[in-house]
Amino acid sequence: MTTVSADRMGGGSAHGRPVRVRRATIADVGALVRMRALMLADMGMDVGDDTAAWRADAARWFTDRMPRGDVFAAFLVEDAELGVVACAVGACDAHAPSPSNPSGLHGHVSNVSTDPRRRRLGYARACVDALLTWFRQETRVTVVGLNATGDGTGLYESFGFAPPAHPSLQLRTARPPA
Repeated sequence: MTTVSADRMGGGSAHGRPVRVRRATIADVGALVRMRALMLADMGMDVGDDTAAWRADAARWFTDRMPRGDVFAAFLVEDAELGVVACAVGACDAHAPSPSNPSGLHGHVSNVSTDPRRRRLGYARACVDALLTWFRQETRVTVVGLNATGDGTGLYESFGFAPPAHPSLQLRTARPPA
């Protein structure tokens, strides 16, 4: 079990107090979906209202993965007034093994989000730190990737993230709505 699975003093402070990070549970799925919507809206996406179909799909996705602690983890910070105000999510994806990654497992950081009313207090940093500790202590991941926004790039670089030697490309295929 990683040292950050329980409450942990993270790498920041809020109003002079250490940041407390905890591992998310099934009870936190709604908050993780809410924080995802906040992050996507900040990225310019139209996320719709609380009844948007994608939210139920996201809740199922989090719910399905939450029990799989060897390949999925989410860490969050709670605020007495606002509830969950920051989070970071990590998942492991199986790829073919290689000399530089014998397990073939790749980690992916996503859903790093902080409520605008609690930004610049070290909450995202503390969540990402807890998540990277989980990758190191509880998984066989040797490569961790993420997609960064301009606002997040400095945070990720401070943890050692850098552009890969071979840049990632994407192709979006058209699918009719379900």
